[in-house]
This record gives sequence, C-alpha cells and structure tokens, in this order.
Amino acid sequence: MAERKKLIFATGNEHKMQEIRAILGDCYDVVSMREAGISADIVEDGDSFEANALIKARAVAKLAGCMAMADDSGIEVDYFGGLPGIFSARFLGEDTSYEIKNRAIINALRNAAPAERTARFVCAIACAWPDGREDVVRGTFEGQIAYEPAGANGFGYDPIFFVPEYGMTSAEMSPEQKNTISHRGVALRLMRDRLLSNHADA
Repeated sequence: MAERKKLIFATGNEHKMQEIRAILGDCYDVVSMREAGISADIVEDGDSFEANALIKARAVAKLAGCMAMADDSGIEVDYFGGLPGIFSARFLGEDTSYEIKNRAIINALRNAAPAERTARFVCAIACAWPDGREDVVRGTFEGQIAYEPAGANGFGYDPIFFVPEYGMTSAEMSPEQKNTISHRGVALRLMRDRLLSNHADA
C-alpha cells in the first residue's frame, strides 16, 4: 500500500478534526496545525467563507511547505438576512458560549412563523500548495432553527439546527449520519473527489 501523503488542516478544533479524518483519513495522513507544530495568528478578514478558507490554507501551506487545507463555516439564518454567516464564531463575542449564542437566536425568532425559521450551515474548504496551486469548494446543509436546543452530539450551533427530513437536530444525529449530509461532510467529499481527479499528485 502506498504511503499516505501528509495533509495539514488549519484548525485546532478537535471536533472538526474527527469529522475531517473520518472522510479524508483513508487518503491522507491528516494532522492539525498543533500536531504539525505550527503556530500562527492568521487574520481571517475575507468577505466570504471561500476567501477566509483560502487565507488560512495559503498561510499554512507557506509555513509548512506542504499541502494544506482549511475551512470556514457558519450558519446563515434567513430571518436575519443570512447573518451571522461568516461572523458565526464571533457572534455575540468569540468568548461567548454557544449555549448563550443558541439561546439568543431562539429568542430572536420567538415571533417568527414556521416558514420564517429556515437556515443553513455553509462550509467552504480550500486547499493550497506551496507552488501556488489552489482549489476551493462549498457545501451546504439546509434546515430550520429549532424551538429549543436538543442533542448532545456535534458542537456549536448543532443543537438548534433542526433537519425536518430526519425529525431531529444535527446534534441528535450520530457522527456517521451527520457526516453523510452535513455541510462539512459534503464539502470534504467534494474536495476529496477534486483532489483525486484534478490533482492526482496531491
């Protein structure tokens, strides 16, 4: 069996790393920035999920001298005109717990009609190489804002993201079930297919 190539994913979030390894681990030796010994304060000042993902992937590829991947993801609530979007992690402050953030969103939608509770998770994944090559994909996950948080799996906004087709929030899904339909799972598989078909030497 050929040795798997090293891929550094620009995150320190272990929840994300579990999802990433579940999908890319059969093709690549996926390590986090921390595991690769890379420490960098990367300013994500792009105006889209794709721009922020590319900023991180480029920076890490340059520092590490090998293929690097990064994602930028968030939740878009239609009742808020698509916000918090790229500001999802900073919504109400980066140090504010997601329990507080989730409760704030639910409270803000207390007078919203069922049809007004639509939302989606968005994930852009970028891959960059030291030679300047780049690739980026986007995955989405449609749902609604729940009336109450539910579920202990997942992280972030998962407890308030209700998926009507499954009758549960994404935090109530098993990791395997979530990976098949989630925004990050969709984007990771798109990127994996793109790498294997368009970047055979990656």
